[in-house]
Amino acid sequence: MTIISSLSASQVASLSTTTIASLTTTDIAALSTTQVAALTSAQTGALTTTDLAAFTGPQIGALTLSALIGISGPQFTNLTTAEVGALTTSQFGGLTTAQVGALSTDQVAALSTAQIAALGSAQIAGLQTADVAALSTAQIDAISTTALAGLSTADLSGLTSAQANSFTTTQVAALTSAQVAAVIQAYENN
Repeated sequence: MTIISSLSASQVASLSTTTIASLTTTDIAALSTTQVAALTSAQTGALTTTDLAAFTGPQIGALTLSALIGISGPQFTNLTTAEVGALTTSQFGGLTTAQVGALSTDQVAALSTAQIAALGSAQIAGLQTADVAALSTAQIDAISTTALAGLSTADLSGLTSAQANSFTTTQVAALTSAQVAAVIQAYENN
């Protein structure tokens, strides 16, 4: 047990970013979900990638949206797929474009359909073409009609025929003519 585990949530919230940056992975592991929920965006921004990787799924799920925004894109890259999977749909819907863009292809492929559905068009635009190509047909079906605007023609032309065929009629109706042409090209060529 470290001294950090004996602090109240308000005491954790008052820790300086310098103190947060000096926490060890053992200290991070000792934080309760209540303490994690008290972290600020400045504090989460001060965490090292090693510290962030030491968070458990429940700890990640306990972060407030404002605290989550403090985590940079490069820090997001070091989250495990399980940690990314622990993000609630509310948390996921609040991620920045840079945070979504920093997700690895493996992290994107592991997202739940609910997490995909929580993304807006700016967040979807943050996905790399390889990330979009890694989406399952169920994940593609989960993309909202408004979020589809974030997919580029390059993203869409890289889909497999099964992925291209998985769009619902409502989704197809929401696509631009250039996007439809890219989906047709993907269907015919892949």
